[in-house]
Amino acid sequence: MELAMTIVEAIERGLGPMSLTQIAAAADMGPSKAHRYLVSLCRIGLITQSRRSGLYDLGPAMRRIGVESLRRMDEVGLVSEHLPDLRDRTSHAVNLAVWGDNGPVLVRWDYGSYALPITVRVGATMPLLTSSVGRVYLAYLPESLTAPVLESQLSTVQGGLPTPADLAELRTEVLRRGVAETSGGVIPGVTSLAAPVFPAGESIPLVIALAIPARLADRETLAAVEVELRNTIEAISQDLGTTASA
Repeated sequence: MELAMTIVEAIERGLGPMSLTQIAAAADMGPSKAHRYLVSLCRIGLITQSRRSGLYDLGPAMRRIGVESLRRMDEVGLVSEHLPDLRDRTSHAVNLAVWGDNGPVLVRWDYGSYALPITVRVGATMPLLTSSVGRVYLAYLPESLTAPVLESQLSTVQGGLPTPADLAELRTEVLRRGVAETSGGVIPGVTSLAAPVFPAGESIPLVIALAIPARLADRETLAAVEVELRNTIEAISQDLGTTASA
């Protein structure tokens, strides 16, 4: 079974139909041995061979399995399983947000080792401009989704309204870095880092964030926390069958 899966994974990594020679090389297997596995995999529909070109690709059974796997997947539950470990590695509070009708909504909050000035309750809607979670959604979602929410929240923004250039700069920076950072935007005295996780087949991500007391948020600490956040995003992406940069 393990050897057969090396054939399947080689074709999956190839991102398209492949020849026997290509598959054997990608699977680090001799062509004759690879062919024997391909014959069996074709019989059960996991792999198919084009009668016209002779190239191999993922078969109808594989597509049915993939669709059913996606149907059964509870993305929020799967992502949530990774949060306690991230909290334990960093000692800081971790939260998870999803996109709701009125903006980002917190669906989980795991307390860290350090007391925070206030508690943000599960079910709270986060601001787009002043929260790290909101800035991730501003950067990664189309303006058709974020613009109405942003407009409804602008009346609460202090210090002047952002210009289109300000918003463009914010989006560019988050997309460049892959992580949003805010300080004191939602909870005074707290710095937050957030990054997106993309479920398979979805353009709307989930967002993971950490809340760090500002007195501890020196650049060295933030850099270390960011590494752990990125590692968690990568591990979750592998579980979801996607990539961290989706």
